[in-house]
Amino acid sequence: MTLVRLLSAGAVALALSAGISLAHAAEPAVAAPPPSRTAMILFLIFVVITLWITTWAARRNRSAADFYAAGAGISGTQNGLAIAGDYMSAASFLGISGLVFASGYDGLIYSVGWLVGWPIIMFLIAERLRNLGRYTFADVVSFRLEPVEIRTLAALGTLTVVAFYLIAQMVGAGKLIELLFGIPYLYAVMAVGALMILYVALGGMLATTWVQIIKSCLLLGGATFLAVMVLIHFGFSPEALFASAIAVHPDGTSIMMPGNLVGDPISAVSLGLALMFGAAGLPHILMRFFTVADARTARKSVLYATGFIGYFYVLTFIIGFGAITYLMNDPANYRIGADGTYNKVTDLIGGTNMAAVQLANAIGGSFFLGFISAVAFATIVAVVAGLTLAGASAVSHDLYTSVIAKETPSEDREVWVSKAAAVAIGIIAVFLGYVFENENVAYMVGLAFAVAASCNFPALLMSLLWRGATTRGVFIGGLLGLVSSIAGVVLGPAVWVHTLGFAHAPFPYDNPALFSMALAFGGIWLFSKTDKSKRAQIDKAGFKAQFIRSETGIGASGAVAY
Repeated sequence: MTLVRLLSAGAVALALSAGISLAHAAEPAVAAPPPSRTAMILFLIFVVITLWITTWAARRNRSAADFYAAGAGISGTQNGLAIAGDYMSAASFLGISGLVFASGYDGLIYSVGWLVGWPIIMFLIAERLRNLGRYTFADVVSFRLEPVEIRTLAALGTLTVVAFYLIAQMVGAGKLIELLFGIPYLYAVMAVGALMILYVALGGMLATTWVQIIKSCLLLGGATFLAVMVLIHFGFSPEALFASAIAVHPDGTSIMMPGNLVGDPISAVSLGLALMFGAAGLPHILMRFFTVADARTARKSVLYATGFIGYFYVLTFIIGFGAITYLMNDPANYRIGADGTYNKVTDLIGGTNMAAVQLANAIGGSFFLGFISAVAFATIVAVVAGLTLAGASAVSHDLYTSVIAKETPSEDREVWVSKAAAVAIGIIAVFLGYVFENENVAYMVGLAFAVAASCNFPALLMSLLWRGATTRGVFIGGLLGLVSSIAGVVLGPAVWVHTLGFAHAPFPYDNPALFSMALAFGGIWLFSKTDKSKRAQIDKAGFKAQFIRSETGIGASGAVAY
């Protein structure tokens, strides 16, 4: 209880510090509309409901299994909605619609790539993961490999992916609140950080799951209404919608052609690989397969999630083109220059990430603006809670318990470390969200997918399916993928030039997955093949037992009653 009080006090203090600073802020950072009372009320309702869920879940967290995996008592439909909720993040709702608004057809490259990754998870990962693991995907990779080295690698990969993913969510949250209430961006992300600390540290996976389920239903409903209203305006004719968008967009007919977002084949292939295979390496998604009772339910979860996500991505396409037709000819949606002109893409109030929110205001007025804003806020807070839990689990379960303490601490001590880690991750997320304020959120998530596809996915796949994989091979290959993907991201144009301000980028491509994945898989194969150690013999001998359990589920843990 002492830790709970400490966490609550810390989160409240963070929120209060934001509020006090807001009171002394001289002026808003952007030319935002007057604060929406409707949006405030809906925000408050959502926060109250989710905090009640957190309190309810906190009373049911009696063990590490409850905290990390909701006692494996989530049904397939519920988990499918929760997985979809994790996936339908700020990058999906705000980022993809913003990319379509800015670049047209090419904005779909992210939604198509993300969706294509789900068959890989369904047929290669889901059942095996549930049969072999307990709380994190590191449990699976270290099933027959030496746990200290493998869990260290998995924790590093998890924390890196979580960091990049959190940037996107925090940027989306900050821009949303900044747009609606005219408050400084920094204090907006501080408030979100306070909420996510409360959700994770107090409620664990059970609270995070139910927040995701509620948010998924709200988001699917809100996006459906938004898309239907756009289609009604054009007589349910996509052709008329596209023709109107071409007429008002400054790039004209080119918005219906490829090449506006990704201009060369290497960049396209590299981005596609990251989006397709990165999904199978996302720690907060993989954790969800441990919340169900068995492997069959895990696969059912993926089936439901794929349907929800595919439907949602169709809606974002319509919303993006609808935003072009509704917003670009109305100066009220833009920051007007001293000469009375504005750029139809870059001068949108709140940036292109806010295209969907601005469209809601244009279609439904202040009430629908408030509803969509509350849904977008729910989307972001729910996803950051899942990400924070994944990062905190990596610190407590993989690093502290298995590497530092050598599996000697009690469950209570492990959960305590996880809650403390959630506080630290929340503070880091606020800092990163502030530094990367002007990046497109879908693009930032694309970088997280590149790291996941280069480190987590190769280690997971090779340890599951290749008998010859050894500890040395997986560790060195995974580390090569991790380091090269981070180096490619930092040295690429988006970070090196646009964020850090250097003139030229040492690495010419924004997405490094094509190169870093090749290094990872090649490194795992090479260093496993050349490994003649005693540990290598143990690793290879353990494959048969792992294979039988992964295929049959014999020996896997079952559901835990609340």
